[in-house]
Amino acid sequence: MNALVSSQRSPLYLTKPSPQWKSKTPSHHPTIFRSQNNPSTRSRLNANAKGFTSRKPPHVIKENTLDIKTTTSNEHNGSDDEELPKEVVNRVIKRILVSVGVPMALGLAFLKFFGSVREQGIWDVPVWIVFATTFLTFGTSALGIAYGALSASLDPNKKGSLLGFEEVQENWVEMWKEEDGNN
Repeated sequence: MNALVSSQRSPLYLTKPSPQWKSKTPSHHPTIFRSQNNPSTRSRLNANAKGFTSRKPPHVIKENTLDIKTTTSNEHNGSDDEELPKEVVNRVIKRILVSVGVPMALGLAFLKFFGSVREQGIWDVPVWIVFATTFLTFGTSALGIAYGALSASLDPNKKGSLLGFEEVQENWVEMWKEEDGNN
């Protein structure tokens, strides 16, 4: 543990060595170092993480740049994917939020209820009941993502039923038709 704590301390850099202290190794400035192959060239450390900046460092030389054809949003590179209308996307998002949120809220309410009943001494709730209700409600919440997406009507003019059982049956068959067609 002591090694971890001491490893996080920043090193002490002295601008001028003390007259009593004679170093046997040469000291280097912390931000500039010399290349081993060519000691006359100087390199600066780059603090930017690789791949997370939008601009390239100035010392990078462009070699062999190729002209790449950019595709527009209308070109799908040979795929038959269609863009869903905004009404359908909003309907899917609402269904997912409801089918995930209701079981999650119910699970949290059960946990709060079991905790308060136990604190007040009304009933010593067995652990298996708490585990079972948590497993069922949070598991249903996880399945709600798929059900919310499948239960939405993909026709922008048709709203669909309240629970979406008919839409699930239609969308399930359609999804597997597309999957079998791709294979």
